[in-house]
Amino acid sequence: MRTTVQFVGGPTALLDLGGVRLLTDPTFDPPGDHPIGNRVQVKLIGPALAPDELGRVDAVLLSHDQHPDNLDDLGREYLSRVPLVLGTAGTAERIGGPARELPLWRSVQVGDVQITGVPARHGPMGSEYLTGEVRGFVISGPDRPRVYVSGDNASLGIVQEIADNVGPIDIAVLFGGHGRSTLMDAYLTIGADQMARATEILDAKIVVPIHIDGWGHFTEDRSAVPAAFAKRGLSDRLVMPPPGEVVILAE
Repeated sequence: MRTTVQFVGGPTALLDLGGVRLLTDPTFDPPGDHPIGNRVQVKLIGPALAPDELGRVDAVLLSHDQHPDNLDDLGREYLSRVPLVLGTAGTAERIGGPARELPLWRSVQVGDVQITGVPARHGPMGSEYLTGEVRGFVISGPDRPRVYVSGDNASLGIVQEIADNVGPIDIAVLFGGHGRSTLMDAYLTIGADQMARATEILDAKIVVPIHIDGWGHFTEDRSAVPAAFAKRGLSDRLVMPPPGEVVILAE
């Protein structure tokens, strides 16, 4: 069955797996400032599509709701329009409505695909008390590729754990950007070189990098990704969809 991706911007992409349509971390605000505690996250690039242009969405895969670069104001409003939001226990409690917890290594059925919750760590070891819990996802189903959506993850050790448990992966949707926190002077997500290494760990046939630009706290932009993949001889696995366009990943 055909699998496509439509990149909206930031961490937001619409995956269509043979008619089952899944949206990652909704962000639809225009560029501007987003206060978070005593800090401000600055959004630099607006979305390629408005919520009304997405069509039907069967479920939102929400890595976490704590930070506006993964769930901004209009993204939060959008959640009331979908039948199901999958994420952490904290996300389900804070958002309510259609949101429910997807525990680690547990699965739910959406249409005829299975979505499994997998780990992610949004920063260095021990940073969870500051950054909060984050969820990744693995999607599989009959006659469909196995898809990994990393969420905001900074640990290649966790990527190895996922590969050991559910690999190999056909399509990896990796969040990057090498986002840096001034609060703890540490990286919150992987960078381009680590994305290429994750591709090798997962033995992923196709890699779609998202969340690689558009925010002021990122230390890399999308131009870093092709060079990192070329360095490891992985250019043929890299798919960087133009914003707004539907790109076929598998037939």
